This record gives sequence, C-alpha cells and structure tokens, in this order.
Amino acid sequence: MRLFCFLFLFTQTLFAQQRFAELGNFTLENGQTIQNCRLGYRTFGTLNSSRSNAVLVPTWFTGTSQGKAFVANPGSIADSTRYFTIVVDALGNGVSSSPSNSTAQPGAQFPTISIRDMVRAEYQLVTNVLNLKRLHAVMGISMGGMQSFEWAVSYPDFVDKIIPIVGTPKQSSYDRQFWGTQLAVLERGNFSPDAMRTVGDLHELNLTTPAHYLKTLKPEDQPDFMRKKEAGYGGQNPYNWASQLRAMIGHDIYRGRSAAELKNVIKAKLLVVVATQDHMVTPGTATELARALNLPLIELTGDCGHLATSCEEEKLRTEVRKFLESK
Repeated sequence: MRLFCFLFLFTQTLFAQQRFAELGNFTLENGQTIQNCRLGYRTFGTLNSSRSNAVLVPTWFTGTSQGKAFVANPGSIADSTRYFTIVVDALGNGVSSSPSNSTAQPGAQFPTISIRDMVRAEYQLVTNVLNLKRLHAVMGISMGGMQSFEWAVSYPDFVDKIIPIVGTPKQSSYDRQFWGTQLAVLERGNFSPDAMRTVGDLHELNLTTPAHYLKTLKPEDQPDFMRKKEAGYGGQNPYNWASQLRAMIGHDIYRGRSAAELKNVIKAKLLVVVATQDHMVTPGTATELARALNLPLIELTGDCGHLATSCEEEKLRTEVRKFLESK
C-alpha cells in the first residue's frame, strides 16, 4: 500500500497540469507594460487546514515548471507529500509571457523585465489567484535563487523562510562580465541561430569546472560533445534568452542600501546555499551577505561548480529539510 501511494504521488508530480494566471496589462518597474500578461505555474500536493504549508519555487534561467517539477517529488527539497508546492514559470521563459509567445510585443518589441518584476508577478499569482495570505517558504536554484533573495526584500512580511540556492543578491563583477558577454554575442549576432549556438558554448564553459571536465569528458570526445550541445542551444529562442539575461544583469536587492539597512528590512528566516567553485553564479556576494547578517550558510564544495545541486543532492536535501522543519 505504501509503495502504491508513493507511485501515485510520483506520477502526480510528473503530470501536474500546466496552468496560467491572467494578470492583464502588467506594469513593470521601469514603467513599460507587458500586454495581456500570463504567468504559468503548476501545483503539487494539497494545502493543510491552516493553509500554512505553501512553498513557492521560481524557475531557474530559461527553465520551465515542467522541467522543475522534480522538486516536488516525495523526498525532494519541496516534497509535495508535506507541502503545497507551487512551481512558477518566470517571465521570459517561453511559457509565461515572453518575446517568443507575445503576439502584441514579439521578439525585440518585448518590454525589458527585471527579477523584481518576476517576483511581483509571482506575488500577484499567490495572492490574487491562489488566495494565499502567507507562504511557508520560497526557494529557488540559480536565477530562482535570485528571485528568492528578491522575495526577502520585496515582501518581507509574507514569507516565513527563504532558501536561495546557488543564487546571488547582487551580481558580482565576474557575473556581470559573464552574462554581459552572452548578451553582447546575441546582440552583435543579430539574435541568429549561430549567435545562440556560440552563447551555448559560453554557457557550457561556465556551467561546471575544469576539474569536472577533466574527470568526465575525454579530449577526443569534446568535438562531438560540443556539436550535440550546440544543436540543443540552437533551438533556444534568443530573445527569451536575452530577456532573462537582462533581468539577471540588473539584479540587485541592495538598491543603494547597506547590509545593515537590509538587516532591518528582511524578516524571513534565510538559509543561503552556495557552491564554492561556481563559475556561473559566483558565491562571493551571497556569502558576504550571509556573513554580514549572520545567516546560516551551506557550502557545496565539490568540483561540479554550478551543477553542485545535482552532484551534492543528498547534502542539499538534508539541509533544506532540516531548515524547513525547524522552529
């Protein structure tokens, strides 16, 4: 019977229905407007009687709620046997309103979005559509971690616990150089498939570390590896990619404030997770904030780099579960 229940719940996470929240004409923080804005999401599990077990999970860079559904699997970091898990498609990902699917503002005409705009849209989903008064937690990986940090300052009274995972509160100079180089390649290449494939090469270069490549990829296999990866990246929509790139490049929860001033703003309990060898979202800025605010900090120390959340999955699951269940 226990096995049947587990398989039933696992199947639910695989086939949870794609839903959309209609947000109307959504005004961005820069004054521009996304016309007929839609936000994609999927829900897993059930609300408890006190409606106090909702966990929001924003998607990572170019990720979708379908691709992120695994977080709701039994035993995973947002276990839907314990929590009502809401996985949200971030603006610009090709499912929610994006350059690729907007009929009124397609391609280059799509407004410039920010991480803060993504979070404001998620807040509207949670409050106006799902009718929740509070979230037990927000957690996200990579760009999802950036959104998690933003939740801490945009809606400090709305969330009990926040877990940014390999995210950052503000891009470091290296991060800005890396993301900015990708954006420059797309812009100078007129958003062509060739430009998108070159961006893919850059992305793969920083996704992990030289040591990890040395262990997992033979030099003679590299050309075939690159061809296969380029084929996948060539199918990505370059305007979507650029849209979320711009949002990450401008991300900064400080907004001119000091760490001491942020301490007076942030009310949720935070658990900060970094990968010490991350070359994609470098850990320095998140580590600095965690130490300045005396926040618990988990360091993933292997050579997988930005992929440490997969390589050190058991450690991550254990620490997140402990934090979510703590008083």
